[in-house]
Amino acid sequence: MNLTLKIWRQKDSKDKGQMVNYKVTEISEHMSFLEMMDVLNEQLVNSDEEPVAFDHDCREGICGMCSMYINGEAHGPGRGVTTCQLHMRMFKDGDTITIEPWRAVSFPVIKDLVVDRSAFDRIQHAGGYISVNTSGNTQDANSIPISKYAADTAMDAATCIGCGACVAACKNSSAMLFVGAKVSQYALLPQGQVEAADRVRNMVAQMDLEGFGNCTNTGACEVECPKGISLDNIARMNRELMKASI
Repeated sequence: MNLTLKIWRQKDSKDKGQMVNYKVTEISEHMSFLEMMDVLNEQLVNSDEEPVAFDHDCREGICGMCSMYINGEAHGPGRGVTTCQLHMRMFKDGDTITIEPWRAVSFPVIKDLVVDRSAFDRIQHAGGYISVNTSGNTQDANSIPISKYAADTAMDAATCIGCGACVAACKNSSAMLFVGAKVSQYALLPQGQVEAADRVRNMVAQMDLEGFGNCTNTGACEVECPKGISLDNIARMNRELMKASI
């Protein structure tokens, strides 16, 4: 395939930035999207040009680093996939592909397609800790009965990889799906009940402090989430916050 790439280039957080057009040729439909970006960067390096900076790590859909806004969709046109799991067979020969970083005030651009998502880290840090008994022998895993529903639902929430696609997809740049998932994974388990009230209050307060918007109720976050995190987690977070505020 021969493609035209329109890529956001920005030297640093203070640079104004602009879209720049590139041509890539002989791209295999079996390549992943990041492999296609590697081909472009090799081409740029060979031409003594600055390669495009983009985040990546595991390239297995686990870490959530590969955050790109592709043709107006977080992680591209696929569903339930991260950018590294997106393959070029989703595009056609001669296509023009627009590639941008996450667009959110709370995710400032570091360089090109790389954004600073440390706001997510600060929200999780605000959640604090879970009280556990660390004295004596290790506690038996089955000593605290947990229903299958609670265990399964908590695990579903815990699959959130914090990629930020929910924020990028939301017209208000809301982080409520992310925060809802992190609150839910503890709120559903007995081990998370001791600090439950403080946790949800602190995490929501930090989310607001970071400048994320409120939920739009459009559901775009759930659609674009590579792990299919449910909107039910936002409702659960709101219930937990209401209980903690009474």
